[in-house]
This record gives sequence, C-alpha cells and structure tokens, in this order.
Amino acid sequence: MTNRLRPATNRKHPARRGARPLPALELAARPRPWFRALGLTAVVLAGAWLGLLIVGNVRAPVGPMNTTMALRPSLTGGTKINVSPLGALTLDSHVAPVRLDVNVDQLDPLRAQALVDHPERISGLQDEVARDVEHGTLDLAVRSCVAVVAGATALGLAVYRSPRRALAAGGLALTLLAASGASAYATWNPKSILEPKFSGLLSSAPAVVGNARSIVTDFDVYQKELARLVTNVTKLYDVTSTLPAYLPDPSTIRVLHVSDIHLNPASWKIIASLVEQYRVNVIVDSGDTMDHGTAPENGFLDPVRDLGAPYVWVRGNHDSRTTQRYLGRMKNVHVLDDGRAQTVAGLRFAGIGDPQFTPDRSVVPGGDAAERLAGDRLASALRDQRAAGTPVDVAIAHEPSAARETDGQVPLVLCGHLHHEGDEMLPYGTRLRMEGSTGGSGLRAVERKYPAPIEASILYFDRDSHRLQAWDAIKLGGLGETTAEVSRHLADENRPKKTPSPGTPSPSSPTSP
Repeated sequence: MTNRLRPATNRKHPARRGARPLPALELAARPRPWFRALGLTAVVLAGAWLGLLIVGNVRAPVGPMNTTMALRPSLTGGTKINVSPLGALTLDSHVAPVRLDVNVDQLDPLRAQALVDHPERISGLQDEVARDVEHGTLDLAVRSCVAVVAGATALGLAVYRSPRRALAAGGLALTLLAASGASAYATWNPKSILEPKFSGLLSSAPAVVGNARSIVTDFDVYQKELARLVTNVTKLYDVTSTLPAYLPDPSTIRVLHVSDIHLNPASWKIIASLVEQYRVNVIVDSGDTMDHGTAPENGFLDPVRDLGAPYVWVRGNHDSRTTQRYLGRMKNVHVLDDGRAQTVAGLRFAGIGDPQFTPDRSVVPGGDAAERLAGDRLASALRDQRAAGTPVDVAIAHEPSAARETDGQVPLVLCGHLHHEGDEMLPYGTRLRMEGSTGGSGLRAVERKYPAPIEASILYFDRDSHRLQAWDAIKLGGLGETTAEVSRHLADENRPKKTPSPGTPSPSSPTSP
C-alpha cells in the first residue's frame, strides 16, 4: 500500500496556543497569451537572424567576379552591392523586412583576362550575369530557408526545452520568411537598376560611364568603357600577383602614409578602405590636411575618429594652430610637434610642425631658413632621444628641406608638401620617403591639364628590428579617371642578392653617372 503525500494538518495534536495558521496555497498565475506570443516571436526573430548570419551566405560567380550573397534583416529592404574598396551601390529593388547583400569579393583573373583577350564576349556578358545571378539567388533562397528554420528551431529548443515549442518556432520562422518573400515579389522593381545610389569611390561612376539610361541608348559606348574598366582592374590584379618576393607576415607592422589631403572628403573613404584591406596598424599624416586652417573647416576632420587605426599627425603649412588643437582633442590622434616623440603601434615616432602658415601661398615654399631651422630642432630632439636610450624609428616633417636635416639621426623620415611621391637615400644613411597628395591636390586638382592622382603608401616594418622592409606605392587616377596602380618596392637589405658576372664592376668600383 503506497503512502500518499498529504498536506500537514496536525490533526492528532491540536494547534498550540499562540501558533499562527499556515498561509493558504495559491496557484501561480498563467502568463497572458499575448505575452507568450511576443516571447515566441522574439525567439523566432533572434534565431532566424543568427541562422542567417552563420549559414545564410552563398558564394556565387557572377560574370568575371566572385561574390558572396546574403539576406539580412532590414526595415526598408532593397539590394546593396559592395565593391570593396571602391564603395557600394544601393538599389530600391523591393520593399520587405529583408535586404539582399551582394559582396564582390574579388575579380577572377582568368575569367577577366578571357574578356580582355576576347572583347567580343562582352556582348554576351549581360546574359551570363543574369544567369549567374538567377542561380545564385535560387541557392540563396534554399539556404536561407534552411538557415532560418534551423536557427529558430535550435534557439526555441534552447529557450523552451520543449520539442513542440521548438517546432512551432521553426514553423513561424518559415512563415515569416515566406511572407517576406511574397512582399519582395509583389514590390519587385526591375527599373531600380536605372537609378542606383552610389557611395564611396563609386560616386563618380555615373560621370565615368554615364547613367543607366544613356547605357541603354549607347550600348556600344558602354561596351568599350566596360572593356576598359575590366582591363584596368585585371592589370591591377596582375600587378599585385607578381609583386617582388617580400611577403609580410602577420607580425609585420603596417603603416599607412598619407599627406596633403587638402579638404578632399573622398580621401577619408579611401583611407578607411586601405586600413581595412591592408590591416593597417597606424596612419601617418605628414600635413596639409586642411586648405585654409580656419575654425569652420574643423568639422572636415571628424571622420578621423572612425578610420579604424591610430592617427599620427604633424602640421603642414596649410594647417593652423586651431587645426592642431582640434585634432589634439581626439582620443585616437597623436599630434607631434617640437620634436615630441610617442610610441604608437610598436614604433616610436617624432615630428615637428611646419614653421610657416601660408594658406594663401604668399610665401614661396621650400628650402628657406625657417624650414631648415625646424629640421635642425627635430634632429636635435632625435639625438636627445637616442642619448636617453629611446631611439626614434620614424621622423615626420611636412617640408622635404626640413626632413633632410634629420639625416644620420633616424633610419626613416617621412614628408609630403610637393604633391608627388619620391624616395631618396640621404648621404648619412637616412631614407627620405616623400608622399604625394592623398587628396589629389584637393581643390587644385583641376588647375592643370591632367588631374592630379591620389597617392598613398603602405610601409611594412619588421616588428623586432623596427626597420622598413618594403612599401607599396598606391596611385589612383584623379578626378574623372578610372586607373589604379600598385607597385611594390623593397628596402635595399631585402633585395635579392645578385651574383656579379665576369666583367661586372663591383659596388665599390667607380662608375660614370
């Protein structure tokens, strides 16, 4: 005979005097139906989103490009095509709570070269791209269904510990995805391709190849432009795949050298793209970021906070003390002046601001006594740092004549000012690296017959020795141009050693200039 559990009533022993009666037991109130539905919806949305993030991507070739397609939650829908590092274009293709993201990962050199070698194939490129996109989106639809259902079901099981509730979560997720697909289908706007919204470097795309309506009417012209663009990009890939043998390892310190931005807002997008693509550790700006150095211009500097790397800066002759104080208040900016040294990203930098402030170009720049005196002050600070046991790895000045005064006191000195790239070994062993204009000369880009290019450099330093190993000189076509060049240069100690052939003079032998 089993014993049944009964509430203690203390029947045999009457209640003692003064004992308090036990409180009556009450049933817990059940959660309201709307609250349970809201919780289930939150679990479904979170699980579906996680499923899309983890397994909701599809890699698909589209023409000569390798792409990654994905669905992402969105309040407005549409399609976003990312062409890193050039920018992105957005299409109002549909209205739904999901957005189609297409990331152009890289150009396939073999397929692109085939188009270059056989331009007649471009006539069929439109049909090929359409087929590739169709296959890619079908694969994406299937994978997204699986990802959404699996994610919602798994999270529902983890939260509710009930297979029935988990299956309900998966079914609701599939219903929501089907409703989103129906909304996208009902609002699909194929004409959105005629009015894309460009960002980044692609903002100049309509000016380069014309808008979509002119492409429809002048398709022959568009074919030629497309072939030229594909050729240029293919050449860029050919260059980067055949660069000299120096391969930076993960421990290499990468420095992005920029200069003479001159209020060009496009420079910030270019710099941010280079920081991301090259995994830059620190950015060095050798001055002339501004054009007149006035307080109203200071807002132009705000994107510096979001570039993704520490920013080392020296004042140029177009930068005022007002500019310098504004930058000095930013947490990620290191303003160097009067020979002050700081260690950033493992390298020790020292710099000095330009002693002249000539926003109206009233003083002929270059080589005067004030610049040389500033260079002497920087060289003296470098000697003091070495004597203190904290030698400087990289010195920075805006004007080349000031930079040359540091010869023999530092392995490398960086400068700008002249709006063209240059490299020079000074007599006492210091390498002088001069950067071109990362702003394409700013507002002066159109003063000459041909627009000034946009230039920057990636410098590779050994983390142990802190010495420059190699650098990539990057040159983008100026206003209205579509060229891009990357050239790899090796420091002398990293150049392959050549065996001299008979009759070849040794390095110490005198040679004619």
